[in-house]
Amino acid sequence: MGGCFSKPKPVELKIEVVLPEKERGKEELSASGKGSPRAYQGNGTARHFHTEERLPAPHPYPGAQDCVEAAICHVKDLENGQMREVELGWGKVLLVKDNGEFHALGHKCPHYGAPLVKGVLSRGRVRCPWHGACFNIGTGDLEDFPGLDSLHKFQVKIEKEKVYVRASKQALQLQRRTKVMAKCISPSAGHSSSTNVLIVGAGAAGLVCAETLRQEGFSDRIVLCTLDRHLPYDRPKLSKSLDAQPEQLALRPKEFFRAYGIEVLTEAQVVTVDVRNKKVVFKDGFKLEYSKLLLAPGSSPKMLSCKGKEVENVFTIRTPEDANRVVRLARGRNAVVVGAGFLGMEVAAYLTEKAHSVSVVELEETPFRRFLGERVGRALMKMFENNRVKFYMQTEVSELRAQEGKLKEVVLKSSKVVRADVCVVGIGAVPATGFLRQSSINLDSRGFIPVNKMMQTNVPGVFAAGDAVTFPLAWRNNRKVNIPHWQMAHAQGRVAAQNMLAQEAEISTVPYLWTAMFGKSLRYAGYGEGFDDVIIQGDLEELKFVAFYTKTGDMSWLTGKGS
Repeated sequence: MGGCFSKPKPVELKIEVVLPEKERGKEELSASGKGSPRAYQGNGTARHFHTEERLPAPHPYPGAQDCVEAAICHVKDLENGQMREVELGWGKVLLVKDNGEFHALGHKCPHYGAPLVKGVLSRGRVRCPWHGACFNIGTGDLEDFPGLDSLHKFQVKIEKEKVYVRASKQALQLQRRTKVMAKCISPSAGHSSSTNVLIVGAGAAGLVCAETLRQEGFSDRIVLCTLDRHLPYDRPKLSKSLDAQPEQLALRPKEFFRAYGIEVLTEAQVVTVDVRNKKVVFKDGFKLEYSKLLLAPGSSPKMLSCKGKEVENVFTIRTPEDANRVVRLARGRNAVVVGAGFLGMEVAAYLTEKAHSVSVVELEETPFRRFLGERVGRALMKMFENNRVKFYMQTEVSELRAQEGKLKEVVLKSSKVVRADVCVVGIGAVPATGFLRQSSINLDSRGFIPVNKMMQTNVPGVFAAGDAVTFPLAWRNNRKVNIPHWQMAHAQGRVAAQNMLAQEAEISTVPYLWTAMFGKSLRYAGYGEGFDDVIIQGDLEELKFVAFYTKTGDMSWLTGKGS
């Protein structure tokens, strides 16, 4: 798949990559050519799911009065491989011409609203220009992540060399379509101590797993449990928009979980997993049996171990409450960020317009050095310095000093003393897998859960996904890697769900991440850990560049285009 990613806000950054075609899963077909029912072993009983059990799809055109139809162009106005955003009554549609056929779809990506006309059309799919979500032009279905929803597909007809499009007014206004899902036919009442599927962790991997099961017709009980007090939310946005409220970050409303029978246990901590008896124990003593288990616990932020680490107003960014308190305390005051990785630099960028001063403390010579290399890191550092951020590099925190219990100074090992009213710690994370150490589920030396390409652990019926796993990356010779990207968590959650239903899917998506700071965006595709060389094309000083991170037998790439 090819891609050309661009963001039209005041500075445009474009990524230009060639992504391998995502391997298509083999469809199970019966002799009649129709999809055969899926079999799932639920609590020891074979359960078959037929298409009749799915919720009926709402008719896209409930009545003539609810639709709009118009001729929008001549057949010769578009060449093959072209896309155009066109007006249609109450809104706009994306018109695509591919292999001589016209398709009309929603024109905005449901993830963050990017204009898809600025994306890339390749092999029957359109890829979002901002964050890489991929949609099938024949169906509108989401086929690669991030995001949860698909596009509406509108009727197209050709009459007298003119292209007509017919669409419902509601679909034009919504610009997103949730896939048809099964409802739960196994209510929890009467057997609340057991569930067919238990998902530990309600981040992207856990939520996508639950939704995929429902999309595939699974109608038995699903329970999601999370340490958070909130329903699943957009965690990567916390460090980019620290004052965002929980309701603004929510991935799905409460009504969604009720409608599709996905139960969410909040503030629920699993302390023991008994794989022999297929049972988990929660901190409050509650026990829950399962048939299939997904482990998606995510990671826990590392803490400072210096003197004074217990003083007030020192934070890690883990919850909306953490982020909200940081921005409130930093307003008009002195903020220190420890760690110049993605989280730390995003927080520093956001606070520059809120705080009196922003300082960054980092052990490396430049920000992002291990991930982006010294040259790119130095160019980004200069951008931050031009926005009043002060850097203290190649040093660590030796002490946090307080006044009346609250942070007042950060003392560095270089003997520098930095004024600080609030401190954000972003020095990395560790997999939140301590509760598995007494189970027979394998963990590696760092605490990660190794899985195969189907997201299966060493224990039958137990899957794992998200930040806490290592998995074989095909184009790195199946090397086991940990890639804690939001997009990757989505993909792994889907593959885990498919294999719970015996569909034999394998993880094959290309790793991808993005960030935005001071109106500029960085987008990174591939996996460049341990790169041998960095090839820069363009003007790095002006942040109009493409960087290729190369290693023998592999290439990862970051590209940028500014204006």
